[in-house]
Amino acid sequence: MSEKERALIARTHKEFGTCLTGERLKEDFKKLGISPGMNLLVHCSLSKIGWICGGPVTLIQVLLDLLGPEGTLIMPSQTSVNSDPKYWQNPPVPSEWFDIIRQSMPMYQSDITPALYMGIVAETFRKWPGVLRSEHPQHSMIAYGKNAKLIIDKHIDSFGEQSPLAQHENNTSLHLTEYRFQINNNIEKKFINGASIENSETKARQWFQWNDYDYNSEDFNDIGYAFDSIQENTTVGYVGLAKCRLIKQHLLVDFAFDWMNKNRMKLTQTN
Repeated sequence: MSEKERALIARTHKEFGTCLTGERLKEDFKKLGISPGMNLLVHCSLSKIGWICGGPVTLIQVLLDLLGPEGTLIMPSQTSVNSDPKYWQNPPVPSEWFDIIRQSMPMYQSDITPALYMGIVAETFRKWPGVLRSEHPQHSMIAYGKNAKLIIDKHIDSFGEQSPLAQHENNTSLHLTEYRFQINNNIEKKFINGASIENSETKARQWFQWNDYDYNSEDFNDIGYAFDSIQENTTVGYVGLAKCRLIKQHLLVDFAFDWMNKNRMKLTQTN
């Protein structure tokens, strides 16, 4: 047992006098407003919630039970390591490695490629029986439920109109807002993206490049604070130890679009 887990057990016991169970999580999610039939995209850190009996499996099963057969559960399943190494910053790699990585990176396969750095909940959900995964080599999404196929089908853009974000707008959908903002302001696709994919004809691995927008999340916190200040936009509650937000995402996307047009355009004009 790691020291991190020891600390998590201690915090959970101090707050609740016992561990968190599926029944406890179900009540917390209900109070937050999660109900049958929703299309629900989840971003979460398991350790923020507390020590859960059954860990990510319990959490996922509770959400699926609450959403029911008419609902759909969605999570990001991004594979940022399958990208051009010249852009890697945390950490960077030596420049002499760049071509080796481009030539050697295993191609994206939706049923195999792990969602590194997305957390244990998303990675557990990726392996869940019946879960569907989109085919984008870097920014895939995973979904289970009534609308899963509709949501993940035809994932062409990273975060644009031909992506699951346009079908189900989520917190990553601030990148969808960026896409619409850049289209609206005639900003060119100057970012040369790259990933290892399967050649559709030969089925062999190939390094593929495409022009994309340069997405920037530096002002996302500012947008979030401004959005949260409008009380009716967000339902706030606790799931275990974690402060959670339930957001109607079309409101967030529309709000962020207006915010970017006011604030990012000012910054552009200043520069």
